[in-house]
Amino acid sequence: MKNEKLEGLIAAPFTPMNKDGELNLSVIPQYYALLKRNKVIGAFINGSTGEGVSQTKEEKKKVAEAWAAATRNDKDFKVINLVGGTSLADCKEMAKHTQETGLYAVSFTAPFYFKPGSAQALAECCAEVAAAAPDTAFYYYHIPVLTGCHIAMYDLLNAVNGAIPNFAGIKYTHEDFMDFLSCMYVDNGRYDMLWGRDENMLSALALGAFGAVGSTYNYAAPLYNDMQQAFKDGDLLKARDLQQLSIDMIRLLGKYGGIATGKAYMKLVGIDCGGFRLPVRNMSDEQFEAFRKDVHALNFESFCSR
Repeated sequence: MKNEKLEGLIAAPFTPMNKDGELNLSVIPQYYALLKRNKVIGAFINGSTGEGVSQTKEEKKKVAEAWAAATRNDKDFKVINLVGGTSLADCKEMAKHTQETGLYAVSFTAPFYFKPGSAQALAECCAEVAAAAPDTAFYYYHIPVLTGCHIAMYDLLNAVNGAIPNFAGIKYTHEDFMDFLSCMYVDNGRYDMLWGRDENMLSALALGAFGAVGSTYNYAAPLYNDMQQAFKDGDLLKARDLQQLSIDMIRLLGKYGGIATGKAYMKLVGIDCGGFRLPVRNMSDEQFEAFRKDVHALNFESFCSR
């Protein structure tokens, strides 16, 4: 099958939850509308930001179905569903469900308990999962900081070697620019390389990557759209200033506890996604008020999603 190369911002949505930690899927149509208004071209669901590893299979299926229902009449909006986990049987079941649901693509991470020991072993895992959804685009999700799988993606693509017909590309969430650039040259640029580090997007733009997946595109898409445009216009100083603003915003994630801080940002743009499930910690009401002041000091209102 022929897969297109995606250009633009793909948000990694938070999975909306109620105060008791149960799914609150009624929020998703409003969530999709926010992304669409802010020129986001797709959603990467059930990933790290979406707490896929903290959900059951049935919950992840419901999330996929809700996004499919919300975006069914919009063929330009691409929904990619992460099906990775420690059981290949579960991953294949989820991939099959993704195809049946009609989403654009399946994504898969390396098993992170018993880890593949070579690029060939990882390619064999990809082949099994991709075959469960043969009519759906397949993206490998490279995030070694969480999976512990440090196989070079250049080696993976050469191990795949065209043997997986629906292998579209890689969501690359790592800092190895040498490996990333080499992947862009495999088989005359056959594979779609989606950048996955919001805080150094500008460096990826310099290598020619104009498709990106990230969590901060949920609530600050205008900043990154402006950065991409400034780079295309040759205004590198403006692009650099916008990247630093992105870094200042992302530093607040660390200051207030990590990934759960993203849901606090979402509250500030009018989408209440609840909190994260344990073991992730959520900020207290007092911390949220301090966070709100820090965000205001960044002039967040001038570049946030609306």
